[in-house]
Order: sequence, then structure tokens, then C-alpha cells
Amino acid sequence: MKIQAYRRANGRFGIRNHLLVMPTSVCATATAERIAALVPGAVSIPNQHGCCQIDSDLSLTQKTIVGFGKNANVGAVLVVGLGCDGIQASAAAAEVAETGKPVQHIVIQECGGTLKAIAKGAELAAPMARELSMQKREECDISELIMGLECGGSDPTSGLASNPTIGYASTKLVDNGGSSILSETTEVIGAEHLLAARFDDPVQREKFLSLVKAVEDRAISLGEDLRSGQPTPGNKVGGLSTIEEKSLGCMYKAGTSPFTGALDYAEGVPEAHGLYFMDTPGQDIDSITGMVAGGAQLVIFSTGRGTPTGSPIAPVIKITGNPETYEKMPDNIDINAGRIIAGGATVPQIGEELFDMMVEVCNGGMPKAESLGHHEFGIYKLTGTF
Repeated sequence: MKIQAYRRANGRFGIRNHLLVMPTSVCATATAERIAALVPGAVSIPNQHGCCQIDSDLSLTQKTIVGFGKNANVGAVLVVGLGCDGIQASAAAAEVAETGKPVQHIVIQECGGTLKAIAKGAELAAPMARELSMQKREECDISELIMGLECGGSDPTSGLASNPTIGYASTKLVDNGGSSILSETTEVIGAEHLLAARFDDPVQREKFLSLVKAVEDRAISLGEDLRSGQPTPGNKVGGLSTIEEKSLGCMYKAGTSPFTGALDYAEGVPEAHGLYFMDTPGQDIDSITGMVAGGAQLVIFSTGRGTPTGSPIAPVIKITGNPETYEKMPDNIDINAGRIIAGGATVPQIGEELFDMMVEVCNGGMPKAESLGHHEFGIYKLTGTF
């Protein structure tokens, strides 16, 4: 099966061709946003971290923003740093440049302040944008696609209709040689034994189980009970009563493929294609950000209650199993899987419809979140800011 995408120097293919203006810290975010606003085709990310973080937390921020720069949907990158921030712009640029894509960087303190940095940044970004505009899509195999699987604002219809539909599409993608990422560690608690049984590699199985246990232990060490936040108030209003009930519905997004491996947050998907689990929080935006940093070019998002979330560089397709939500939020929802519950449709029928839309979006079609300009971005934090 073939799609039309943009070839990168490292052999990867992107389904979008973004020029990413990438701030290394919150101190550089406003300047990066103004540069991106001056250059058609450029997009920035609202990084709220990168300063006064320590050790593993700072490393996670750097891995996440660099992962965005490396994502195949990005054709060129301008890194914007303040100068005294924890992540140096030159170092982040050097990491992204390993992919072979065009990369430039500026430092606000070295440019002489905000206005001169904006002018210098726009001067560097404009020719990169022109070069990207000349690039044509090429035919490539759909096995080049890495898909992130997300759910948010879940209700009972998510586990009955929309998540199984996503699972159908995920299994079909993996069967065609592509990759999918199941995420949200808090939302597999109670069902982890069922997922663990699908790991063929015992080392990866143990890593998966250790990731789940670490989340539970972290909450306990803080004196907190995960059940105070999961299910969320919205989940409960929608009809979900326990974290286990939510997890048993969430896991259907993984379809029926065996798991190839388990990934840390924002860890890059290996060359070996297949189904992966990534350790992300249940918070939708942080979770999507981690998967996109790991290489996901497309995200499929199931929502029972309805949510508008998108991503700065990866199109997000919305599907609901709740026919009332589909009627109430026509601006946001792409696929109505509520027809499985109320219209006599089957999971394979809606799954094929979803897969067809995935191919259309890969070829340049815009799902609703992308057409509305939803660019939500958030990085998972391991500890407080000091």
C-alpha cells in the first residue's frame, strides 16, 4: 500500500513538510513564536520548560524538543535559545542535524535582544521555508508510517466502539509493515497483565511492567492515590466508575498485534516496525507530545465526551463512539463510530473508513483539528522546577 510523502535525507518520510521554529526554553518561546509568525509555512512550539530544571527532568525536556526537530514531518529547523538557559541552542541544533535536514540556530542574548533576534531568525528561516515549498511529495510505502494512539474525555462508548475501531486500523497498519504506539501508562493499570502477555520479548515485557509499576510507586511516594485523579470527573459523568474499567476500554486501541517493544517517554521508535507501548501520562497533550517526539507522524484520537486537541506538527484524527458527541461537536470530530452502537455498523466497517481517512490525511488531507489550527503542546515533567 502506497502513500505520498516527503523524503528526508536519513531515509524517513514525512506526511507534512513543516519548518519548525524551536525554542529551547520558556525564555525563548515568545521570540520563536514571533519569528514563525513572520515566515509563511513556519510553526513554533510553546515550550514552557528548559530553564531551572534539574538532571532527568531537564534531559527529558531536551529529548522531547529535539525529538520534535527530528520528526519526519519537519523538513527544516530553526532553534532559538536565550543563551543562559539549561538547553543550549547549539547543542540542540547539532542533535537535530544528525538527521541530515537543514538546521540553523540563534541565541537571543548574542543577537542583541528580542527585536534583533526576531530579525535574524526571520532572515535565516525565510530561505529554508522557500526551499521546503519547492519539495514535492513522493510515493512511499505505508510501512513508513508511525501512528500514535490516544484517547481523552473517555466514556463507556470509547471502550465499546471507538477504541476497538482504532485497534482495527492499528492492526491493519502493523500488518502492512507500519508502526503504532499505545500510550498513557495510568490508563493501562488494571489491564497490564493482559497487555504484558502480548510481548514476545521477555526483556521488553519486563520493561513494560516496570514502567507501569514505576508510575504507581511514584504516586505512592508522593502520598497520593492515583484513583483520586482517575477516572477523571468527566469520565465519571460519562459513566466510567473505576480506573480498571477505563483501562480495559483503553487497551482496545492496541488492536490484536503482538507488542514489539516498550519505550520511555519521547524515546524514538526503532527501525523494527510493529506495535509499541510508550510510557506517557494520561494527560492527553503531554501524551501526544511524547509520541510525536518519538516519531509519530499521525495521531488517532478517540473521545467519548469530545475534545479539540491537536498537535503543532502531526495531524490528529478524531473519532467518537458517542453519537450524541458527534452531533454536538461537528467542528471537531472526524469519524462517527457511534454508528456501531446506534446504527448497526460493525467495527471492521468503521475501521476501514478510519483507515481510508488515515491514507487521505497522509496524502495531504486535513482532519478537523489541523484545519482549526489546534497546536497543543506539553512536556511531561518528572519533578518540580527549581
